[in-house]
Amino acid sequence: MEAGPRDSDDPTLDPLTDDPAETSGVDGGEFYGELRPPRRLRIWQLAPIVGLAAIGSLMFAFPLAFELGDGGAVIAMLGLLLCGCAAGWGMMAARRVGYSLPGLPPRGCGRRQDWRLIVLYTVIFGALVALAIWRVARLK
Repeated sequence: MEAGPRDSDDPTLDPLTDDPAETSGVDGGEFYGELRPPRRLRIWQLAPIVGLAAIGSLMFAFPLAFELGDGGAVIAMLGLLLCGCAAGWGMMAARRVGYSLPGLPPRGCGRRQDWRLIVLYTVIFGALVALAIWRVARLK
């Protein structure tokens, strides 16, 4: 009976101490690394997010561009709400896959976020929302 791969005298890798890059190819051994493919956003995940964002942005832009009267402010606010929902949905999907905002560490790495970047993102987001609401309020 022949020996299986675990019964051979080839050197084995200790996952805590050995570097697979240094020992790959040693005595004909192969290292396959991570067998699971990297997680990515698929088209079926992106299509509804992009569609919702497009509809919301059009609903927000047309009343602002063409001054549709009294109902224009309501339609613009609904469009702004849809755009915000699409942005939140997209960020949740990206975070689930493992992406993060620039400058922030990915989920599960053990590092802490820099509070200055979080404050910067909050100020930018707040300014954009305030400008959008101010513009819609001027429609009346």
